[in-house]
Amino acid sequence: MCGTQQRTVEWMERTKAELSGGSGDTGEGAGTDAERSAGAGRAAPGAFRDRAMTSFSPADEVKRRGVRRMKLTATGLLLFVAVVYVLAEWAAHRGAGAWAGYVAAAAEAGMVGALADWFAVTALFRHPLGIPIPHTAIIPRKKDQLGVSLGEFVGENFLSEDVVRLRLRTVGIGSRLGAWLAVPEHADRVTAELSAALRGALTVLRDSDVQAVVGEAITRRADAQEIAPGIGKLLDRIVADGGHKRAVDLIVSRAHDWLILHGDSVMDAVQGGAPGWTPRFVDKRVGERVYKELLRFVTEMRDMPAHPARGALDRFLTDFASDLQSDTDTRARVERLKTEVLGRGEVQDLIASAWTAVRSMIVSAAEDERSELRMRVRASLLSLGARMASDPKVQGKVDGWVEGAAVYVVTTYRREITSLITDTVASWDAEHTTKKIEANIGRDLQFIRINGTVVGSLAGLLIYTVSRILGA
Repeated sequence: MCGTQQRTVEWMERTKAELSGGSGDTGEGAGTDAERSAGAGRAAPGAFRDRAMTSFSPADEVKRRGVRRMKLTATGLLLFVAVVYVLAEWAAHRGAGAWAGYVAAAAEAGMVGALADWFAVTALFRHPLGIPIPHTAIIPRKKDQLGVSLGEFVGENFLSEDVVRLRLRTVGIGSRLGAWLAVPEHADRVTAELSAALRGALTVLRDSDVQAVVGEAITRRADAQEIAPGIGKLLDRIVADGGHKRAVDLIVSRAHDWLILHGDSVMDAVQGGAPGWTPRFVDKRVGERVYKELLRFVTEMRDMPAHPARGALDRFLTDFASDLQSDTDTRARVERLKTEVLGRGEVQDLIASAWTAVRSMIVSAAEDERSELRMRVRASLLSLGARMASDPKVQGKVDGWVEGAAVYVVTTYRREITSLITDTVASWDAEHTTKKIEANIGRDLQFIRINGTVVGSLAGLLIYTVSRILGA
């Protein structure tokens, strides 16, 4: 064997060692003990940041073993064409004939193709042969930029308004949700979940905080809004419709009954207010007269819908309703009365205690499966589901609401969503990220080396053949 051939064989042996066990094979965990220890030390903090990218699952280990097998296959094919090249050159020098030249050319081109593709594949994950050649170790060096590009790609192609609307419109959420809600079991489930959520929310809220908020809101709303005009309009409408007459009937009837039962008390009150110098029999006669006239007046007012007193009362209420709406003094007096009433401690305690009663009522209704609240909610859900499943207008409204909400979220929080991708990729450890990516796509990349060897050999054979034909 000549010196050139000997050097070629030695170079190929070194290349095999580099490809199979040297710095060119992270899939086998190559490197010295010190390097592995250092790598483990660097990976420990990453395990707390993102365990998925600093450890290998059983599936990942299977893939890594597959990558190692393909590396050995590709390297073995490179060594095979190298041996073929050496033997062909040796045979050519021994005068074996023209065929040796064709074989040597094919093997030589196969080696070139295999080495070129090995360099290209290796440059994705690390520096070939550990030499810091420019534009190599692309993935570990460009990891953060790849994360940014991935985030931008997702933001532009998946989080755009047009894409979200088209996808949701294709899904038809309104009709699907309606069909789902129309099933009684599903309505029961939603009702139970809503009841649990309501109970949880009411349990978390502190009564004192809610009472303070409710009291302040009611007081502030009452202070900010003048009530006299509203009361005046309401009173005017009630008088115009005759709604106050039932109240007058009730009051007069009760007054008549009270006078019948307490006639002695009325006469005693009249006699007690008489001057001391009048005779007792006169005071008695006056008391009896006042009582009889008062009873007659109340009886006539009760029995006569057209009684003059009723008409006077109607005119009084009508005038009072008008004053509440237009008279400045009357409105001011009502506002002062409102302020005094709201400022009383009893009123504030009543407002505060209202929340406790309402809360207890709602919690009790939410816990009872047969309560009116839960039954009404269930019936409303079933009705809503039936309408959503059959009414295109309702479906369109629901789809529009869902689309609007989704578009608002993706357009408003697109940067936050994409930053989740970029920040997550940035937090990954470069070494483990490279190994994990290689474990997932490395097997296919090794086929590039094999194809390069085969295609290179065929191309070399073709070129050599054309050259011989043209030379002849």
